[in-house]
Amino acid sequence: KDPLKLSRADLAFAMARGLTGGTTVAATMMAAHTAGIAVFATGGIGGVHRGGEASMDVSADLVELGRTPVLVVSAGVKSILDIPRTLEYLETQGVAVLALGADEFPAFFSRTSGCAAPLRVDSAAEAAAVAAAQRRLGLASGMLVGVPIPEAAEAEGARVQGAIDAALAEADGAGVRGRDVTPFLLKRVNELTDGASLAANIALIKNNALAGAQIAVALSAMAASFSANSATRLHPEEWSTGVAAGAAAALLVTTPDLNASTRQLFL
Repeated sequence: KDPLKLSRADLAFAMARGLTGGTTVAATMMAAHTAGIAVFATGGIGGVHRGGEASMDVSADLVELGRTPVLVVSAGVKSILDIPRTLEYLETQGVAVLALGADEFPAFFSRTSGCAAPLRVDSAAEAAAVAAAQRRLGLASGMLVGVPIPEAAEAEGARVQGAIDAALAEADGAGVRGRDVTPFLLKRVNELTDGASLAANIALIKNNALAGAQIAVALSAMAASFSANSATRLHPEEWSTGVAAGAAAALLVTTPDLNASTRQLFL
């Protein structure tokens, strides 16, 4: 009943009271890292909200990417957010931001955002190589790989964007603020597009899961291929071949030996 939206700040509270909730990208990154899962696929990450330069409304997802070494695969930043400022914030946090097979960073429902991708890779193997190198350098930050929505699912992009603009105006007029903005907008956009945005959302999530799985497999193969006597060897046991897909069930299936505190949180 009334599940909570759980980010880093909410996990201890939920555990202490035995409450149910859905994890944000930030919280799922924490759980994935605790479980030894190196790759996490989701729909889109949070970011700097429009007007964030005044409200300071910045998603904890961005901070988590700067301090938790998990590779996150997404369809970019949700187009309801301020994408240029989000990319600037990620740079400040020291997060490697890559676009897969694209020169522009994707904008969730759209393959383009008008923002150049900070870095580009053209295959899952290339993305995995960057993750492996980051690990060998001892960097504690995460990585973000933006995967453009499939072209077939982008057909409704213009219609969805119009609905987003309308929903943003409604949210502002209704005084919706903070963590309530994204759920309000996604629900309203789905209503205004008669479900077209939901269909596109499902398509991009499946596409992201495929890309995430390919990166995880490539990363696992790289770990296994390192020389046993190399001082900088990436130990295969340090990386799971599982992919967290934004749900606790995925974590429990791929990692049966979760510690007790993590099990308490998600069961």
